[in-house]
Amino acid sequence: MTRPLALVTGGLHRIGAVIAARLARDGYAIAIHKRSDGEPDAVLAEALAETATDWRDFAADLGDRDQVDALVPAVIAHFGRAPALLVNNASYFADGDWHRLAGRDLAEAMQVNHHAPIMLARAVVQANADADIRPAIVNILDQRVVNPVPDQLAYSLSKQALYAATSSLAATFGGKARVNAVAPGLTLPTEDYSAAQMERLAKRMPLGVLPTPDQVADAVLWLARAEAVTGQTIFVDGGAHLVQFDRDFVALERD
Repeated sequence: MTRPLALVTGGLHRIGAVIAARLARDGYAIAIHKRSDGEPDAVLAEALAETATDWRDFAADLGDRDQVDALVPAVIAHFGRAPALLVNNASYFADGDWHRLAGRDLAEAMQVNHHAPIMLARAVVQANADADIRPAIVNILDQRVVNPVPDQLAYSLSKQALYAATSSLAATFGGKARVNAVAPGLTLPTEDYSAAQMERLAKRMPLGVLPTPDQVADAVLWLARAEAVTGQTIFVDGGAHLVQFDRDFVALERD
């Protein structure tokens, strides 16, 4: 039996790697998009080895429209079939509030975080149309799309645009594809966070906890299987989207 194929953008590292690992363990063949050369995070490398999953990585700069257009055809050429699942996980981060907002950063954020996911979704739906397969598309957002903060304005605007696009694409594609989204909260800290800060931030969430990468992957996998669900966003954030924070989490509860 041929495994269904999933394409995960930004899938080598961090949450993308955890999502790709979960899909591999659930029986998917995996096409992993990357921007540049690199080795998979340990959690993904272990899953790929243990499951003997058919996989390959594909380099593409999602800021380049020509490379975006070439990605899905390259995946099809290698695997001999179109992805049945697209996870738009790759993101472009641009720091700064409105005082430091630069047109170049805004354009790059919109291209990578909004335009590229839409064009990849279109390509996947078109490629599956002749095979009479209804693919699933899952966009990875951010809990701040409903209660935005002033920090990282270009990033926030682009994720809000993808949030709106999720329901628009679901309506536009109709029965040809299911389009949903997962909006994580603070999940994998960078070196900018201390352990004590993370504990204090968790206490500020309505549920008193921060999500784990595995919980984000759980939501992606559920949406991949949920044949009667489209146009929905699942917030995996400990309830953070219910609260209006004054700043991005990295600026809160600092030591």
